[in-house]
Amino acid sequence: MPKKLTSRDEDYSKWYNEIVIKADLAENSSVRGCMVIKPYGYSIWEKMQFELDQMFKKTGHQNAYFPLFVPKSLFEAEEKNAEGFAKECAVVTHYRLKNDENGKLIVDPNAKLDEELVVRPTSEAVIWNTFKSWVQSYRDLPLLINQWANVVRWEMRTRLFLRTSEFLWQEGHTAHSTKQEAIGEARLMNQVYADFVENFMAIPVIQGVKSASERFAGAEETYCIEALMQDGKALQAGTSHFLGQNFAKAFDVKFTSDSGKLDYVWATSWGVSTRLIGALIMTHSDDNGLVLPPNLAPYQVVIIPIYKNSVEQKSVEKVADKLMNELRAHNIRVKFDNRDKLKPGFKFNEYELKGVPLRIAIGPNDINQGTVEIARRDNLSKETVKQKEVLSLIKSRLNEIQNTLFLKAKKFREENITFVDNFEDFKKTLDNKGGFISAHWDGTNSTEEAIKRETKATIRCIPLDTKEENGVCIYSGNPSNKRVLFAKAY
Repeated sequence: MPKKLTSRDEDYSKWYNEIVIKADLAENSSVRGCMVIKPYGYSIWEKMQFELDQMFKKTGHQNAYFPLFVPKSLFEAEEKNAEGFAKECAVVTHYRLKNDENGKLIVDPNAKLDEELVVRPTSEAVIWNTFKSWVQSYRDLPLLINQWANVVRWEMRTRLFLRTSEFLWQEGHTAHSTKQEAIGEARLMNQVYADFVENFMAIPVIQGVKSASERFAGAEETYCIEALMQDGKALQAGTSHFLGQNFAKAFDVKFTSDSGKLDYVWATSWGVSTRLIGALIMTHSDDNGLVLPPNLAPYQVVIIPIYKNSVEQKSVEKVADKLMNELRAHNIRVKFDNRDKLKPGFKFNEYELKGVPLRIAIGPNDINQGTVEIARRDNLSKETVKQKEVLSLIKSRLNEIQNTLFLKAKKFREENITFVDNFEDFKKTLDNKGGFISAHWDGTNSTEEAIKRETKATIRCIPLDTKEENGVCIYSGNPSNKRVLFAKAY
């Protein structure tokens, strides 16, 4: 397996693509813009899915599943949502193929659907049409539903994990009896996302709200978590939307209150997707390959035996087996790579490229001395340890790596937040440094659009912890009472 990657400094985009392919995470499929997620990449998604699912259930949500196809009339019901996704929709118009006179398969013109079906780009329409029959009384509320699914958004420019025409995600959809409860739900789920990304992915995030032009189509408020990648570009890692009563009114979802009053419910939706794997790669990895935080790594430890003959092989594998079982008994995810057709050096390179947090090497000398060699992926350091001390040291090192990755990423982010007070400094910072730029904005769509048109930078969020600060907009010179975060983004 070739280890050499294009360096990040030389070509960051190429470096990213090479890691995805060479670390065996995913590959392009025969369908334009779609990807095949390979077993190693999917195991990372499974771990993410498991941890998030537990967090959702602890906050009272239940999983359900809704159809992939959305009747066009339902999709059109909430106008802003339909308009926001219309250009990305794949549409099913026929339900059958047939052979022509030459035996070639063609669309059967007599099999046209009575109503065209949109392949879901998001599920609000079909879910809220379903909620209409689920909600009658305040006793039915709150309704807290999540689904794990795939969606299709017909992207013209795609990149594995970051932007594909089909991707995997989860989408939460909830209904509430009051506006305050729905807003609380939207903020709660944004906090859940922040906790997951920081505690499991070791990626620091900034929580905020989107500007009006950047909100989810059909939302009254969009909360978000924003992360900063190593190339100085921002990545939206998750969003949570307060939908007001827009979807309830579009689909006539009403409830009778405890006082007998009939009213529309209040709604939220929220989601994260497989683009989190892209965030994971771009936050922690280096020129040697993938670097995975222990909390999400499919294998936290890999054991590699070293031997020259069958006698040494038996003695080394006996110790390795014992060590593997001991670690697994303490819920540490371990792989013992006893493939005898591959040399240890090849395996070292493979698992370094795949980002396994810790590597244990055991050879004949280790058997004689009662030791093993432990190598860390994050800083490539090595240490020789007594076999009886391995368990306690592994636990300690895994925690240390998790914390080190988070603190390193947080330090990078803090060093790449720049405060500017005029448009010239804004453009210079964007061109020469990148990262987040904290600047005053007058709150108008026209100014936001002009800045985006001239610099390709967008307002990533208005941070939730932003304090009022009198100033003037960097572009228009009009009064402003708070700073927002700009950046170029994925």
